[in-house]
Amino acid sequence: MIAPARIAVYDVLCAVSAGRSDLATAVADARARLPDQRDRALATEIALGVQRWRGELDHLIARYGRRPVDRLDSEIVEILRLGVYQLRHLTRVPAAAVVHDGVNLARRAGKPSATGFVNAVLRAISRNRRALPLPRRPRDLSDREPTLEYLSITLSHPRWLVERWYDRLGPDRAERWLTFNNRPAPLTLRANRGRQTREGLLEDLKKNGISATAGQYAPDAIVVDDGEALHTFGSPGGQFLIQDEASQLVSLLAGPHPGPLVLDACASPGGKATALAASLESRGLVVACDVRRRRVELLRRTVVSTGADNIRIVQSNLQAGLPFTDRFSCVLVDAPCSGLGILRRDPDIRWRRQPSDLKMLAEAQRRMLRHAADCVTRGGRLVYATCSSEPEENEDVVDGFLTESPRFAAVDARQAHRALPAGLVDSRGHLRTTPDQHGLDAFFGAVFERTS
Repeated sequence: MIAPARIAVYDVLCAVSAGRSDLATAVADARARLPDQRDRALATEIALGVQRWRGELDHLIARYGRRPVDRLDSEIVEILRLGVYQLRHLTRVPAAAVVHDGVNLARRAGKPSATGFVNAVLRAISRNRRALPLPRRPRDLSDREPTLEYLSITLSHPRWLVERWYDRLGPDRAERWLTFNNRPAPLTLRANRGRQTREGLLEDLKKNGISATAGQYAPDAIVVDDGEALHTFGSPGGQFLIQDEASQLVSLLAGPHPGPLVLDACASPGGKATALAASLESRGLVVACDVRRRRVELLRRTVVSTGADNIRIVQSNLQAGLPFTDRFSCVLVDAPCSGLGILRRDPDIRWRRQPSDLKMLAEAQRRMLRHAADCVTRGGRLVYATCSSEPEENEDVVDGFLTESPRFAAVDARQAHRALPAGLVDSRGHLRTTPDQHGLDAFFGAVFERTS
C-alpha cells in the first residue's frame, strides 16, 4: 500500500509538470482530499520541496539513471523526483519505504516495465547519500564556470537565471539570494485593522499557545514562529489575512490617507485592496478590479471575510482599458509579473519562467500603467508595483512611463508614508526589498504624481 501523502504529491507534481495547474492550486486541491493533518503537512512539504530542489534532483536522477531526464517518461521523472527528494531532505523517512512506494507508484502509473529502473536508481542514491556527485562550493566564487555549476545544480535554480543574477548582483549576493529561496517561508499575517490591532492579535495568539513576533518592517505584519494559527483561529480574514511582509509594504506607497476614491486595478486576491480600505477608515471608497471571473470571486471572498464594507468590486481588464474617468485620488497597479521575486514561496515559478517572458510581461505592464494613469485625478497618486526582481519589469517600465507621460512626476517613496522604513528605498526613490539585504522576498514599488 502506498502512503496517501505520496500519492497526493505524485498527483500534484504531474499536474504542475503538465501545466494543468500551478503549484499552490494543486497543493490546495490535494490537501482538501487528505483527511489526516499529518498527511496534509507531509504532502505540502514534499510537493514544495521537490519544486525547490528540482535542479539538484534531476542532476542526481540523470547521473544514476545514466540518461537525461528529458528521455524518461514524465510519470517516472516525477516518481523519481519524489523519491530522491525524500532520500536527500527527509532523513526521518525510512529509505526502504521510499523505494517501496516509488516502485508501487510506477505500477500505479501504468509503467510496470519501469519498476526495475526506479528501484535501481533510488537504491543507488540511498547507498551513496553521504557522497553524492553534486558540485561543491568553489573556494573562489569569482571563478565563473564552477560557481555557476554549483549555484544552478547544488542550489537548484535555472542556469539562465543564475547567470543573470551572478552578473548583476555578483557571486556573493547571488549565493545568498539562492540560499534564501531554498528556505521554507514562514507563515506571515497582516492584522486586519478593521477588526484588530497588531498588538491585540499578538496577545490573542500568545493566549492560544502560538509563538509569534511582530514583523520587522510592515506596521501590521506578524510572523508565526510556532503553532497552528490557522487551525486555532479558523479561516483567515476575521482578525488577520495571510500576506507576505514585503507585499504589505506596497499599500503604504498609497500614503496614510489615499482617499477619498481609490482604485486597485489588479486587486485579487485582495490583500492590498483591504489594506487600502482599512487606511481610509470609512472616509472613502476603494474600487477593486480584476479580469478573470475566478480571481474576482477570490477577491470577493477576501473582502467579505475581512468585513471591509467600503470596497466595490468590478470585473475589468486593465490591459484593454478601464471603464472609469480621471476621478481617482490614488490608483494602484500591482502588475502581473514574472514572480521571480517570490521563488521562496512559489518555487515552481523558477522552472516555468523563460528569459523571453520578461519582454512580453514588460510590454503588458507598460500598457497597464498607461491605462491606469488615465484614471488618476490632478494631484493624485499612481503606484506601480511588482513581485519581480528583474529590471525589465521594474526600472525599465518606470523609465518608459515617465518618458511618455509628461503629466506625471516621480515621487520618492520615502515621502509616500512615514511608516515606510527609509532603508527599503533605493537610490532612485523606489521601494525595493531583497532577500540578501532585508530577509524579505523581492518586491518593487514606484510612486508617481499627476501634476497637470
